[in-house]
Parts: sequence; structure tokens; C-alpha cells
Amino acid sequence: MILNDVHNGIKKRKVRKRIGRGPGSGHGKTSGRGHNGYFSRSGSKRRAGFEGGQMPLFRRVAKRGFNNAAFADTVVIVNVGQLEKSFEDGAEITVETLVNKGIVPSRHDALKVLGDGELNKKLTVIAHRFSRSAEEKIVAAGGRFERI
Repeated sequence: MILNDVHNGIKKRKVRKRIGRGPGSGHGKTSGRGHNGYFSRSGSKRRAGFEGGQMPLFRRVAKRGFNNAAFADTVVIVNVGQLEKSFEDGAEITVETLVNKGIVPSRHDALKVLGDGELNKKLTVIAHRFSRSAEEKIVAAGGRFERI
């Protein structure tokens, strides 16, 4: 091995293949698509997960047992800092008001309020779940919280 040749051929960035730029590029005319057939046309594509006729990974891997993830609740989180920005002092915050303001998506099972950020406004927060720090910050600001 020659020490000077160790890094030969190693480049930081791979040069993009410039397709359809004439015969001198080596990728002109058919642009690597061949002459005829479905894949020479625009808009042609293989199905996601297709492995060229080889048995696809999804079908090779055993699928056994029960997965509870499909039935899990979708919990949407809102931080106390977001409530500070979005609502004025003395406001009552419910799931409906958060959906109307666009803070929370309408499709969810539970709303959880977390304690990230500062809260200086007196707010009444009605939600499904609260973190301990969120409860402390709401009460410290003079507000109150209710669980649905």
C-alpha cells in the first residue's frame, strides 16, 4: 500500500448524475430509461416496498401477536407558556376554545397540559390531564384547574 493512495477516490460530496444532457455525458438520449416499456414513460413508478420480484421484507417478516398501539388514546399536549401567549387574564380555557384558536387539532382523545414556560395570568383551565408542574404554575398564578 502506498500512503499517498489511501485517500484516492474518496470525495466528500457525490456529484449529481446529470441526465439528458447529450451523448457526451453518457446519460443522453433515453436518459438511462431504456428504449420502450412502462418505465420509459413519464409517471411510471414501482409500488412502495417493491423489491424487484424478491419476496418483500414486509411479507418475509412474521406478523404474530396483538398490537395495542392502534387502540391507544391520542393525547394532545399544550404547554402553560402557550396558554400565557394565547389567552388574556381571567379567561376560561376548555378543549373547544383551544380547537377554535387552532392550538389543538379537533381529532384527539385527551388533552394534557404541561408545565413548560411561564404563567403570570389568572386562568381557569379545564382539561383531561395535567402534569404536576402545570398544576403548581396555574395555582401559583391565582388560577384554577379542573379535570374533565
